[in-house]
Amino acid sequence: MSGAAPLDGIDLRRVEEVGLNALQTQRQLFYDGWLLRVSPGKAKRARSVNAHFGSSLSLAQKIPYCERIYAERGLPVLFRITPFVQPSGLEAELAARGYRSFEDTLVQLARLDRPPDAPSIAGVDFVTPSPVAFAEAVGELQQSSAEQRAALLERVAHTPLTTRAMIATADGQPVGTGTVMLEDGFAGIYSMVTAPPMRSRGIAGGILASLLAWAWERGAAHAYLQVSADNQGAISVYRRFGFVDAYTYHYRGRPDECH
Repeated sequence: MSGAAPLDGIDLRRVEEVGLNALQTQRQLFYDGWLLRVSPGKAKRARSVNAHFGSSLSLAQKIPYCERIYAERGLPVLFRITPFVQPSGLEAELAARGYRSFEDTLVQLARLDRPPDAPSIAGVDFVTPSPVAFAEAVGELQQSSAEQRAALLERVAHTPLTTRAMIATADGQPVGTGTVMLEDGFAGIYSMVTAPPMRSRGIAGGILASLLAWAWERGAAHAYLQVSADNQGAISVYRRFGFVDAYTYHYRGRPDECH
């Protein structure tokens, strides 16, 4: 890793686009430049409106359309609000309609000048699983429903990106997970989860180091990730690997659907 600022010359709109590609799902559609994702998984990024591309129709027409799409699928209608939303007046219109802001998230970047050293942790093994095993491990650690696990498996098994997943195990049981997805010199880190009793033992750092080293070997020059702004434990781990804040996003949802 490098101490140099990783944001120099990086087009953050391109980082957002790469992140959208990394969370592709078969359950999505475009509507006048907006990407509507309707996967019933745990990740809100895969079940929200991403108003990232050009828009020509009026918000008075588009917002009710989105509400119908999500209602038909039994999902809350969530709008993911980034610095790049189009049109720029979307958030103000949502607020006027009673949509509340929630879940501030940091998008962080790090420069990959060299592979980080992967630590050895007594009693913990790091293994590369099958997509099925990975989805089950993430689901177990997140206490996800069967439907949410199936949605994650769909995305992991069918991603068009070069990907590596990892599970940390102790006594044969999963205690941590993570995955990295490569595109255009960027390494996206996702599904970083550690079992609560095993936190502060270096497991997340071990997974992250291994994934970043693998990405560096395949030509990645920068890494990015998304982390809840109130997850100070995870943020402190990522800071040690050189990750710095690039931009933030949040969601807008109706008062009874902010989940």
